[in-house]
Amino acid sequence: MLGLNIFRAIGDLFEILFIPFQWLRLTVAKSAGGWWTSNAINWIFVVILIALLSYWISQAMKFKREGTEDIA
Repeated sequence: MLGLNIFRAIGDLFEILFIPFQWLRLTVAKSAGGWWTSNAINWIFVVILIALLSYWISQAMKFKREGTEDIA
């Protein structure tokens, strides 16, 4: 029973988190600028990913230069 409740809770959480995407699918996608709006959201995610990846790589390079990286 506990395992089933955990998976139902995860499903309920994602139903709440995806409400903005349901709105986007039902209202914005039917308008003339729906394609541009959908792609703008994707490009925002790509830019965030690139920024976080570049920060992570710069921090890894900094620790490698200082010789404090964790070599296991």
